[in-house]
Amino acid sequence: MRTVLLGAPGSGKGTQGVVLSQQFSIPQISTGDLLRAAVAAGSELGIKAKSAMDAGALVSDDIVIGLIRERLSESDAQQGYILDGFPRNIAQAEALDTMLNELGQPLQGVVLLDVPFEELMQRLTGRRTCKNCGAIFNVHLSPPKTENICDKCGGELFQRQDDNAETISNRLKVYQDQTAPLIGYYQSQQKLHTVQGTGNIDDITQSVSNIFSDI
Repeated sequence: MRTVLLGAPGSGKGTQGVVLSQQFSIPQISTGDLLRAAVAAGSELGIKAKSAMDAGALVSDDIVIGLIRERLSESDAQQGYILDGFPRNIAQAEALDTMLNELGQPLQGVVLLDVPFEELMQRLTGRRTCKNCGAIFNVHLSPPKTENICDKCGGELFQRQDDNAETISNRLKVYQDQTAPLIGYYQSQQKLHTVQGTGNIDDITQSVSNIFSDI
C-alpha cells in the first residue's frame, strides 16, 4: 500500500509509522531522514540540499520530491511505503501527486491521526528526555516513577528547548495554517481515512492496520 500518515506534531505519526512499517514490511519514509542521508552521502541532490541548509534557507520542494523519487525506486519500496512528514502543504501534495502519477504509482490512501489540540499540548509540553539513554517520558501522560529521574537508567530528565508552550503553539499554528488544508485535499480525492489518535497505542495501531489492509 502506498500511503501518507497525516497529523499534527505530537499526534503519533512517528510511533505508528515504525510499528506499521514492521508489520507490513514496507519502509517508513521520513523526508528529514532522506535529507540527512543525502547530505551525508554527498549525492547531487544532497549537495543542493546542504547548500540551502547552510544558507539558512528551506530545502526546495523540487529537491525533496527528487529524493522521494529516488527512494521509491529502491527494492524495499516496491510493495508500498508510508510517507511520514510529507507533504506539508497543498503545493507539495500536488507536486507529489504529479511525480507519483508519472511513475504510475498514485497514493492509495491517506490516514489522518486526529488528536484534540489540548492533548497535543499536553503531549508536547509534558515531554521529558533522559540525558543518558534518550528514553522519553511525559509528566502528564506517562510520568517517571521518581520526578526528573529516568526509570530505565537513573539518568536526569530534561525538557528540550523547543518543547516549551510558546514554540509548540507556533508549531501547531503552522500545522493548522499550512498542513490541515490537506485534509480537504485528500477528502476530495476520496483517499482520506481518519483515526482517533487518542487512547491505547495498540488500539490506534490496530485501527490504522485495518485501514491499510483494506486499501
